Amino acid sequence: MTPHLHVRIDDHILRLILARAEKKNAISNEMYAAMTEALVRAETDSDVRVVLFEAEGDTFCAGNDLAEFAAVAAGTLKPAELKAHAFLNAVARATKPYVAAVHGHAVGIGLTLLLHCDLVFVAEDAALSTPFANLALVPEAASSLLLPARIGHARAYAMFALGESIDGKTAATLGLANAAVPAAQVRDRALAAAKALCSRPTGALQATKRLMRDAESICAVMGREIEVFGERLKSREAMEAFRAFAQGKKVGG
Repeated sequence: MTPHLHVRIDDHILRLILARAEKKNAISNEMYAAMTEALVRAETDSDVRVVLFEAEGDTFCAGNDLAEFAAVAAGTLKPAELKAHAFLNAVARATKPYVAAVHGHAVGIGLTLLLHCDLVFVAEDAALSTPFANLALVPEAASSLLLPARIGHARAYAMFALGESIDGKTAATLGLANAAVPAAQVRDRALAAAKALCSRPTGALQATKRLMRDAESICAVMGREIEVFGERLKSREAMEAFRAFAQGKKVGG
């Protein structure tokens, strides 16, 4: 377990709260491992009916911990040691409903995770982005399939390749979120939705999610992304991008 992730069950809701506010909730290996453990538990624990993703601080999630990506690029950490792979597999194969409450910035995995959530509520002034190319990387979490399917190829490519961000209101309009609300209301709105799901027949909700998602196809796309992602992590472009980021320089165009 890690102090950077708070895990608790309240009224049949497994609440996963990112608590690394000093690092804008960038997800570390330890956090991925803890989240994976919690999600695997959720699938088998009959007391858990819904999973709710939340975050402390002013940012939902700044993406992956780039120090660990840089370690892979430098050869001091093996790609297979990245715990994100197991987390993504758990997310792809989940059958319990996922709900997310998003405020502030949602970057990289902070956005692509939402593509696996069944209900998403965002702050009106939230900023969502997937600037993978800026870091010489490629999409992950099956977002190369799921994001274009949700918002169209042109918008998705601009987000991936140009690092363009969208605000909460736009995210709701495009179908990335169910609703955009004032930031102070996001967590309450998401929690209310999670409680509403808890009042529905669990078996019916799980069957509905299985019908709406092809887990095997999603995992296959993730596998291809992971392979290319690993190759890109070791590229000279990525090393230069990580070095620039560490020095506080602007990365990308």
